[in-house]
Amino acid sequence: MLLQDKYEAVIGLEVHAQLLTNSKAFCSCSTKFGLPPNSNVCPICLGMPGTLPVLNKKVVEFAIKLGLATHCKIRDYSIFARKNYFYPDLPKGYQISQYEEPICYDGYVEIELRDGKRKKIRLRRIHMEEDAGKSIHDQDVDTLIDINRCGVPLLEIVTEPDISTPEEAALYLTKIRQLVQYLDICDGNMEEGSLRCDANVSVRLKGEKKLGTKTEVKNMNSIKNVEKALEYEINRQIQILENGGTIVQETLLWDAGAGVVRPMRSKEEAHDYRYFPEPDLVPVVVTQEWINQIRETLPELPEEKRDRFMVQYGLPKYDAEILTSSKELANYYEECVKFTSDFKSASNWVMVEVLKIINEKQIDITNFKVKPEYLAKLINLINEGKINQTTAKKVLEEISETGEEPESLIERKGLIQISDEKFIEDAVLKVLENNRENVERYFAGKDKLFGYFVGEVMKLTKGKANPKLVNEILKRKLEEMKVSS
Repeated sequence: MLLQDKYEAVIGLEVHAQLLTNSKAFCSCSTKFGLPPNSNVCPICLGMPGTLPVLNKKVVEFAIKLGLATHCKIRDYSIFARKNYFYPDLPKGYQISQYEEPICYDGYVEIELRDGKRKKIRLRRIHMEEDAGKSIHDQDVDTLIDINRCGVPLLEIVTEPDISTPEEAALYLTKIRQLVQYLDICDGNMEEGSLRCDANVSVRLKGEKKLGTKTEVKNMNSIKNVEKALEYEINRQIQILENGGTIVQETLLWDAGAGVVRPMRSKEEAHDYRYFPEPDLVPVVVTQEWINQIRETLPELPEEKRDRFMVQYGLPKYDAEILTSSKELANYYEECVKFTSDFKSASNWVMVEVLKIINEKQIDITNFKVKPEYLAKLINLINEGKINQTTAKKVLEEISETGEEPESLIERKGLIQISDEKFIEDAVLKVLENNRENVERYFAGKDKLFGYFVGEVMKLTKGKANPKLVNEILKRKLEEMKVSS
């Protein structure tokens, strides 16, 4: 028996989503990313004596939005707490968070596993809090501190220990990232730290009810790294148990370069933070009327959009899932099909050619220079027989650089496809005349030479001949030659 079959993992995730508010959680400082270090702070961010925090209403609205999208109960009365700990990038010595009464609780996110089965990952809580600053360890001989991030609003999304494998964790994170992006409450950029994930991991013998000792893994800045870190930590714990050792409850850092976890500190318990109610903030009261107003503003969410794409555009599930993987990509496709009725071709072009170009350029679809209507024009021109697929791909690549309108480019470069049957017939006859030996070999059973003849006709016509007509006419002329010989 493999060791992985002897044990099972129990995983809970804590995701911190940095909110897309203009100002911080409790003051008017900007939340803009990338400003000079320590330039975006005020006495409130720093917890100076005599200052009073004031709650940003947008933070509460965004929390309710995510709570509704994840089937949570929304608490009509919630309070803030002080979470006390001492770290160089936390100048106040405490973080304003929520503890006993989070604003959202008892929700779930549903994921679809590889075998098609669906699994609910329960959410224990979603609560509001402020971010700490940032310690920078690799730019100087000393640790540098940037406190611009202090006070930036976060939502912490905490699951129950319902996740069993690294793959399930990746699926869950992908879903959360999609949701916060669709709701426009977080940009989901893990590399910049606006979406961060910590994982609580333990292992136990299969069939056991009692949970094993857990460790917390931090510093995972991509979904792929979360998967790799969990695989490593699960195997590490199994090896310790198999060798008769004991798992130590501690916080670990994932070193992506080395592919290992490294100890950071012993794991804190809730009492270590000495939580107590935040004395400078009043309770948050949420009315049912406000919840209903926010519910009405919820956009079409990923699964709803996927199902609609399948019905409205007749797309297979695979296509619909890729096209709705981001709201911007879905919007691009929907703009495209306003200008063409060939929904499946539009799907193929977006999934294959468009995604290939934006991945090569490492840009977002919103910065793609080919307007959706331009892509639709290319598809229509193919269907009208005016250009072929090969020409269309070349045109797409060129306008992805220039943003030029496709028809003017095609006309300027003389790329219009030739569909004149007499012209193509003359070209076919010329190729067959120049390849009498190969024609004989074709009649002798070398069927693959048909493709060679097609290529020669396309070469002769500089790629402008309609390939469909070339195939039809070539086939007819070869049949005629065979009968007459």
